[in-house]
Amino acid sequence: MSSVTSMPISSLKGKTILQILPNLQQGGVERGTVDMAQAIIKAGGTALVISGGGPMEAQIKRIGGEHITLAVRSKNPIRWPRIRHKLRQVMLQHKVDLVHIRSRAPAWIGIPAARALNIPVVTTVHGRFKATNIFKKYYNSIMTRADRVIAISQYVSDLITKQFPKAVDKTVTIHRGVNVDMFNPQSVNAQRTINAANTLNVDENKKIIMLPARPTLWKGQEAMISAMAKLSDKDAILILVGAAAGHEGFQSKLIAHISSNQVEGRVIFAPETSDMPATMMLADVVVMPSITPEPFGRIAIEAQAMGRPVVAFNNGGATESIIDKETGWLAKPDDIDDLADAVDQALALKPRARQQFSKRARQHVIDHFSTDLMEAKTLAVYLTLLKS
Repeated sequence: MSSVTSMPISSLKGKTILQILPNLQQGGVERGTVDMAQAIIKAGGTALVISGGGPMEAQIKRIGGEHITLAVRSKNPIRWPRIRHKLRQVMLQHKVDLVHIRSRAPAWIGIPAARALNIPVVTTVHGRFKATNIFKKYYNSIMTRADRVIAISQYVSDLITKQFPKAVDKTVTIHRGVNVDMFNPQSVNAQRTINAANTLNVDENKKIIMLPARPTLWKGQEAMISAMAKLSDKDAILILVGAAAGHEGFQSKLIAHISSNQVEGRVIFAPETSDMPATMMLADVVVMPSITPEPFGRIAIEAQAMGRPVVAFNNGGATESIIDKETGWLAKPDDIDDLADAVDQALALKPRARQQFSKRARQHVIDHFSTDLMEAKTLAVYLTLLKS
């Protein structure tokens, strides 16, 4: 696959691409939206984004895109006709050529609006797309009514097509990407690493296991705490990046779990970080022990891009981004002993083996999971629909 920079600079010249998502808070969906807005502009097009707003609006404007605030995250069907009318007016005013929708509520509003104007539609399914009942399945189905459906992993693609077999021919897998220039150990200077160490307040003389995740228990914080009690290295510490932002009930549950596993003093609750590359520089191993399969799991490719060994359970998107025992370790799902053994192996790497492992992991991400590759594949979907 060619990179975005190798595509004709004017491949989207004169075209306006509209992306719609619930809001522009911090997150993977939002990051992907900004990345694609930049790719659209690089390809000569106009990047328009509609959302309920948020702090990442500034990034859209900074790269030369335009943001319009509309209540497209509303899940109230009574409000949809009015919002849909406003959206159609925006599409007409800006002469939109293609619409890319990244969530279900905006899809219920945006797809009918685009269809009324004969504008092609792309959707991206970022989640597990599971239906707990017939009503949920119907609500999910809107994402399959686009002209093309992008799944962020083969795991997600399989979930979509199992529930909606008619969507098979129009579903394409495009893995999420990481900026390999930003996530590059050579790009992180000593001061940034020092700042990260000061923020985390850690003893760098000890082996550091890092679990960066939102403060929600399905991310596997309890599983890793249990594994800490089984590690060979009893001095290794676990840093739960993001856990300090969790609510009181979340933190209390983890504290009780730490106590019951007798690993007090070996687990640190850290705040969210605005400099993940520098934070990862402190890690001897990065873990992603999610107890529910990750739709993709961006942390796994970020860690590999930084040359850090990564350990995850062998399910979901992790099976696609990690090559077991070559770029990371895949432990048996929900098996705490196997998780601990995998972390032990990562911590036991000798300097030369670690250097080889680091080089192999980083190259794996450059070859298969770069932002450039994700952008190029998505632009190819746009161009196919625009030509047809």
